[in-house]
Amino acid sequence: MTTDSNIPPESPEEAAESGTLAASFALRQRAGGIVVPVLTALIAFLLGGLVVLATGHNPLLAYRDIFNGAGLNWIFHPTTNVANTAAYNLTQTLLQTTTLILTGLAVAFAFRCGMFNIGGQGQYFVGLYTANWVGYNLAGWSPVPHILLAIGAATLAGAAWAGIAGFLKAAVGAHEVISTIMLNWIAIWVGEWLFGDGGPLQNAADKTIPISNDVASSAQLPVFWGEQQLQGLHIGFFVAIAALVVFYLILNRTTLGYEVRAVGFNPEAAAYGGINVKKNLVRAMAISGAFAGLAGALDMLGYLYHFGVSDIPVNNVGFLGIAVALLGRNTAVGTGLGALLFGALLFGTTHGLSSNVIQPELAGNLTYMIQGLIVLFVGADVLILYVWNTRKKFRPRAATA
Repeated sequence: MTTDSNIPPESPEEAAESGTLAASFALRQRAGGIVVPVLTALIAFLLGGLVVLATGHNPLLAYRDIFNGAGLNWIFHPTTNVANTAAYNLTQTLLQTTTLILTGLAVAFAFRCGMFNIGGQGQYFVGLYTANWVGYNLAGWSPVPHILLAIGAATLAGAAWAGIAGFLKAAVGAHEVISTIMLNWIAIWVGEWLFGDGGPLQNAADKTIPISNDVASSAQLPVFWGEQQLQGLHIGFFVAIAALVVFYLILNRTTLGYEVRAVGFNPEAAAYGGINVKKNLVRAMAISGAFAGLAGALDMLGYLYHFGVSDIPVNNVGFLGIAVALLGRNTAVGTGLGALLFGALLFGTTHGLSSNVIQPELAGNLTYMIQGLIVLFVGADVLILYVWNTRKKFRPRAATA
């Protein structure tokens, strides 16, 4: 009797060609997860370039300067000396990327449970406020326990803040979009009170300035690339990378992740299978908020060190996390790459246009134009996939001709 133990298993492509319906569907899903984000980004950049061209400037020069301004040209001349412009710019881009990875994960995890977490901004603020309070009031502690306590408290605060929306949805059916938007505004006005005139977190040195105290040096994250005084790249970058791994493992290697994905696919079928849907709604939102709260902690302890009333309205990393998650198709690798793209755009458009090929006011808004276009086209992914698949219809005609 012969054995097939030495025969290598079929690849997904071979299985799809053999006519297996499940393998063919899996292959299409995998291809769509790669093709759609790439095409989406390319179309967004193309239309952004047309806007630049309409202003009478060269879009190729603009994108080249953004590339250099984000420090990505460091790849061609790597150095650890931040006196080099490319090295310094890259550290600043990676600081932005660190935050966007976590706010993107805050949106992506809720998406996988069938919920739209628009409250990443508020959860980020709550984590940031908590980290500032712990970082300043426990001055004198040893660095390791001080940093761990500040990060842990901020992460729990973000989880609790998002958990409110999850509880409301599970208990009374309140839509998470409405509740998270309301929680965003509550977090914003709480910050205005905390750092404002006479607020409990206002600095003790000058009560005329609506800004917080600096966190103690024992709570500041160590910098491994650059200088602490020049916003060097801190170890929180590795924490964000680890968060991507944790996100993947939770969703794909744990019972919790299985239940979360099951609820996201079909809550009724999940409930029929014995899964507690309400419990998973609450904990999925709580885990999402934990990622955003962690982002706030890393920013406060990593390079901000203080926060003020004037900083609140100009900060929108929580909302950018929505675009990051959508572009990354709510996956760990996709979210990481999407965060790098938007981190480069954020820093590159404000610091990279050295050749003056575009007006400064347009350069500052180019990121938001591309962000909006990406969200628009990600929402139209069915159309993009249709266009992509129509190429097959022309192949038989070309062969016949």
